[in-house]
Amino acid sequence: MPKSNKTDVRSGKKPRNIYMDYAASFSPNPSSIHSLGLEAKTKLQNARKKVADVLNVRASEVIFTSGGTESNNLAIQGVVYAAVQKNTFLNGGDGSASHPEKKYFSVLPHLVTTNIEHPSVLETFRLLEKRGLVEISIVTVESNGIVDPKKIKKEIKDNTVLVSVMYANNEIGTIQPIKEIANEIRHIRKSKEKNKNFERSSDLRVPLPARPFQNLHFSPLLHTDAVQAVNYLDLNIEKLGVDLLSLSGSKIEDAGRVGVLYKKKSVELENIYGGGDQELGLRPGTENLSEIVKFANAFEKVEKEKTKESKRTLQLRNYFIKKLKSFSVVTVNGDLENRLPNNVNITIHNIPSDLLVIELSVRGVMVSSKSACKSESEDGSYVIKAIHPEANSEIGGLRFSFGRKTTKSDIDYTLKSLSAVLTKLKKWYT
Repeated sequence: MPKSNKTDVRSGKKPRNIYMDYAASFSPNPSSIHSLGLEAKTKLQNARKKVADVLNVRASEVIFTSGGTESNNLAIQGVVYAAVQKNTFLNGGDGSASHPEKKYFSVLPHLVTTNIEHPSVLETFRLLEKRGLVEISIVTVESNGIVDPKKIKKEIKDNTVLVSVMYANNEIGTIQPIKEIANEIRHIRKSKEKNKNFERSSDLRVPLPARPFQNLHFSPLLHTDAVQAVNYLDLNIEKLGVDLLSLSGSKIEDAGRVGVLYKKKSVELENIYGGGDQELGLRPGTENLSEIVKFANAFEKVEKEKTKESKRTLQLRNYFIKKLKSFSVVTVNGDLENRLPNNVNITIHNIPSDLLVIELSVRGVMVSSKSACKSESEDGSYVIKAIHPEANSEIGGLRFSFGRKTTKSDIDYTLKSLSAVLTKLKKWYT
């Protein structure tokens, strides 16, 4: 039963705390107004502030979710439904739903992303398109696994409401030019604002259905999935220039099983769920307080140790790649410089990646061949296919990713094990 350590000033004794709010929660609910509920709310707000301080944002711009997938969905679907809600009817631009000449909005919101995003982004885009709610553009990354910001800019149209590009890829570790993409979008916003000001000053009475989309809705927003970036890259929102950012505790050591969505104060999101008004009214349901507190503490710790740990891991990565060059059948996937310090993804010619995963596992080395979220799929890695379209999908890629406990000795043993596997499977590539 939850107890308070507070002492009654008058009697000098600790007051009795009889918890009779189990219908609300088996632990104090931050939404309850009794003393234990208020204590829980204080803990929740303290955790929110810790996350906000790392991101350099307001605490009111931090939303707790169940994980990265939910954060991505809330960002994408929230923007889309806000756009649909706002523009279902063209009502004279005066905000009056009773305008006599209401007409259905005929242009779908448009979304832009890349072809190597996490499934929680790509599949959400495709699902919304299938439901007839949006039109989408999927930009192909370059052969080094990095998208060209100019290609993103080229795809943005008058009805584009969201651009979603991951900060760092979960399979090949390539770091995307988020700041550059943000700059491109900033220029577009300035241009649209200039056009809006021009229209406001005009005496022309243009029929609403003929007006371009940008005069009926906001400029494109920028969302980034920063789930893989959290341990190594700068998450200062002001420097990144993003409007929405997703995080997950599953990628942080000792963090709670929760996620975070940063939402800029000015961004309009529609609630995509039914339920209560928790988390700014956008993520209903009693907050998982114990996990949220764990996340905030671990997130704060990661930020303090980020520079030192990134340097240590980078040395391991470079050492590993250097040694891999002695294997003639190995190709490192993705840009060699603009990649996470803890990621090495390789392709071994003619040998299926799943077979390599099994062979290394027998020797005690645990690696993966594609995103864990797609591990049940019989298809190969779509990320590897995106940068090597000519490759056999069964060959795919082999991802080695390091953590705080990874040592040089671990790298040496992995190299030795890989050598043994290649010797055993020599018939596959000779």
